[in-house]
Amino acid sequence: MPSDIRPALLEVLARKALTEDAARPEAVEKLHARGGRTAREQIGALVDAGSFVEYGRFVTAAQSDKRSDDDLLDRTVADGIVGGLATIDGHQVAVLSYDYLVMAGTQGMRGHRKTDRLLDVIGRLALPTVFFAAGGGGRPGDTDIPLVSALDVTTFAAWARLSGKVPRIAVVEDNCFAGNAVIAGCSDLIVATPQASLGMGGPAMIAGGGLGEVAAADVGPLDVMTANGVVDLAVEDGEAVDAARALVGYFLGREEDWSAPSEAEQVGLRDAVPDGERTSYAVEPILEAIADVDSVTVLRAAFAPEVYTALGRIEGRSVGFLANDTRHMAGAITADAGDKAARFLQLCDAWGFPVVSLVDTPGMMVGAEAERTGLVRHTSRLLVAAAAMEVPLIGVVLRRGYGLGAQAMLGGSTHEPLMTLAWPGAHLGAMGLEGAVRLSMRRELEAIADPEEREAQVRELTAYAQQHSTALNVARHFEIDDVIDPAQTRGVLVRLLDAAARHGRLRGSGRTVDTW
Repeated sequence: MPSDIRPALLEVLARKALTEDAARPEAVEKLHARGGRTAREQIGALVDAGSFVEYGRFVTAAQSDKRSDDDLLDRTVADGIVGGLATIDGHQVAVLSYDYLVMAGTQGMRGHRKTDRLLDVIGRLALPTVFFAAGGGGRPGDTDIPLVSALDVTTFAAWARLSGKVPRIAVVEDNCFAGNAVIAGCSDLIVATPQASLGMGGPAMIAGGGLGEVAAADVGPLDVMTANGVVDLAVEDGEAVDAARALVGYFLGREEDWSAPSEAEQVGLRDAVPDGERTSYAVEPILEAIADVDSVTVLRAAFAPEVYTALGRIEGRSVGFLANDTRHMAGAITADAGDKAARFLQLCDAWGFPVVSLVDTPGMMVGAEAERTGLVRHTSRLLVAAAAMEVPLIGVVLRRGYGLGAQAMLGGSTHEPLMTLAWPGAHLGAMGLEGAVRLSMRRELEAIADPEEREAQVRELTAYAQQHSTALNVARHFEIDDVIDPAQTRGVLVRLLDAAARHGRLRGSGRTVDTW
């Protein structure tokens, strides 16, 4: 090794040192004091050690007209965005992070050029991407580049254009406003922590619009953004990187190291669903007894909880789980549930995740109040999304499969899925059985004067209808494919998925995924 380093290399090494966190200890200390991590720390925690290849490290803000070179090198490192290529568990990915230490993570013009350059590379290589999106939006004051409106910036179109082309996960751990929020909003999945606040405009923009003074934390706090469905996965402070790593793992191919639930857990499925139709129950234990151990991640849990959406694995293969949750709205399909489920099916279809649909629903939500929510259109989204799917859908009727809601959960028909199964004790019908009795026998029931006798007749007729609509009788008429022992559910799913995936045939459609 030569004893002398040439001046040109010394200059590069010195300039590189200025881009590191160690060159700004006071700012880093303040960020750490409020529980934050720097862009480089976030990336370092996410990717495999030594794998990060950075783009545009030496860029500074386009403000040389009003700042000295020393100030630009010190205060506008990388123009507020760090990005490049890396690996996660040996798989190639891309990662970008706005740098909150540089002018609150705002988006500068050269930063946009860096981002566009990297997004082009990401598109070429089809790399799963994690984007740490927190920041204050577009930055006014870049003077080196002639600007009027800056509406010709191409970053947002370039990022949106990657929908369906590469999996994109946004992480938000701080204020995320305006352009930064659009980066999050265009992503496939958003992970956020209690420190996050998301909004299309921050406090300054709100005040500038004459809408009053609002604290940054109150613009779009986490509890609001989970309840309204903006955030897919809420985690505690300090857990976002691990959550992003887990989410991106679903898009990186089949896991070789997996564990099946115990035999006792699978046998326990025989008693997982109550006998009575009016008794609600938790659906999570059912998924945990079907999926690989510790492989399930629930998405949008606080939004439209009457339908349950989750990613998981079966024998290492990524799978989407769709289920009715009878603890909320009895598992009926509401307008929000239609949106949530439809978007989830698009996500699974785009990335080649087969879907297992666990059905226990009284049908579509009905009533004048429900119709005010745009029910007709929103619930129909589920049918349209399912009809367009190229990945296999497998239906399992757990207890109730009634009406259009059950058909929507099964892709439009019991014969649309790759296979439609039912558990013993399940009932299927054109509508809820008691409701069907009251509707079809209305005149006869009205003729019974005694209310107690009338209700006794309803119970008797409903019991008769239940006998006719059992899963076994429905299977006898070949409206479903099979009725199985619940303990065999995972085994049947494994065989069906293996058949669907033979010779690498299980691929994503590559279609655009709706942001909503």
